[in-house]
Amino acid sequence: MVFADLFFLFGFLPAFALSYLLARLLDKGFEGFRCRNMVLVFFSLLFYAWGEPLYVLLMIGCVVMNYLSGLIIDNANGGWRRTALTFGLVCNILILGTFKYANLIAETLSQCGLPVPNPQIALPIGISFYTFQSISYLIDVYRRESPAQRRFTNLLLYISMFPQLIAGPIVRYDTVAREIEDRHVTADDLSEGLYRFMLGLGRKVIIANQIAAVSDQLLGQLSEQTTTLGAAVGLMAFALQIYFDFSGYSEMAIGIGRCLGFHFKENFDHPYCCTSITDFWRRWHISLGSFFRDYVYIPMGGNRRHQALNILVVWFLTGLWHGASWNFVIWGMYFGIIVALEKFTIVKLEKYRWLHPLLHIYSLLIVLLGWGVFYFDDFDKMLLFFRQLFTAGGGMDFLTQSLVMNKLWLWLVAIICCLPIRKWLQQGVRSETVRLLTRIVVSTLILATSIALLVGATNNPFLYTRF
Repeated sequence: MVFADLFFLFGFLPAFALSYLLARLLDKGFEGFRCRNMVLVFFSLLFYAWGEPLYVLLMIGCVVMNYLSGLIIDNANGGWRRTALTFGLVCNILILGTFKYANLIAETLSQCGLPVPNPQIALPIGISFYTFQSISYLIDVYRRESPAQRRFTNLLLYISMFPQLIAGPIVRYDTVAREIEDRHVTADDLSEGLYRFMLGLGRKVIIANQIAAVSDQLLGQLSEQTTTLGAAVGLMAFALQIYFDFSGYSEMAIGIGRCLGFHFKENFDHPYCCTSITDFWRRWHISLGSFFRDYVYIPMGGNRRHQALNILVVWFLTGLWHGASWNFVIWGMYFGIIVALEKFTIVKLEKYRWLHPLLHIYSLLIVLLGWGVFYFDDFDKMLLFFRQLFTAGGGMDFLTQSLVMNKLWLWLVAIICCLPIRKWLQQGVRSETVRLLTRIVVSTLILATSIALLVGATNNPFLYTRF
């Protein structure tokens, strides 16, 4: 099940909201949020099991293991704490490695001449996200930054919470630990949450889904006849598609969480407005970047020692996290090398504002080339793409021209929405009444347009559910 779906919007979500409100009434007879949390857990498991009924047991098993490890870490002393942490981390990594990378390892060994059968293990949706949240929990408990969760259902709630379960953002345990048992929802929370959800829905359905048709035609059907301009337009379409697809999901997750009293941290900050690749990755998938920074980069030495090596290790892991294919590793190392080089070059130039336009163009070109590596997990197709991009020529072919001119409104809307429009409007509009009316009008238009586009839609997945 995904958010941008008519059944979710008019079936699952209303049923959950009604049950949650009834649970709120029941909670008046108890202390805390026991009934509301149970409802949230039930609907989260139902949400996950809707598409993967068997793998919901795997997720529950992971929560049991992390729950017991967390209790031992919190209660034990000395070596037993380290042993419990090591056990928990190894189990999480083994589970992720088995279900996500076993096929890749088998294929690679076979290509090297070793007769290893491919286990053909299906990838559980969202396993990369909930595994990293589990690791976050254990490390936070070990560092005494958060106490271990004593109630199993509350830890299950943290790991399985449906707003961010299948495609993030990666919510750190210390961010929501208090709100699991003590949260309050104000009128502002509901207003902001609903508005953020609608904005995310629009990003996904109105922009990402429509621009995906362009990238599918130009990149998905890549051939020797593809012109240089066709390859370039397809690449730009994919860059917009993946941004609005993933940021749209994050926006909806943050919005639903806000309506429930959870304050998830931002996951995107207008990354295509960057002035360097380092700046781009401060703005893109912020929750993943902060995870690797705090749990890998800084413990390895950070900026203090072996900085270049630390950066390359982090980016190798970042690439591998995105998918069980070598193109993702190449993509990660590509950015790792550039980020390492920027530490001694481009980053030092960012203080000169008059250079920002040039730095912005440089950054976009580097990012776009990276998306070319990211898109193709078939190396023959990847080589063909870059050959067509740099050497094919051919001018403006009819297909590319029609995909640009017939969807000119879409290109303009997508480019404008890459800018911090909402921030500018908030700074320019002081009247709360005008803000509220604007939100109502914008939300209504987005919902009506999205419903019209979703009727009859047959394929509407989020890209990051694959990772």
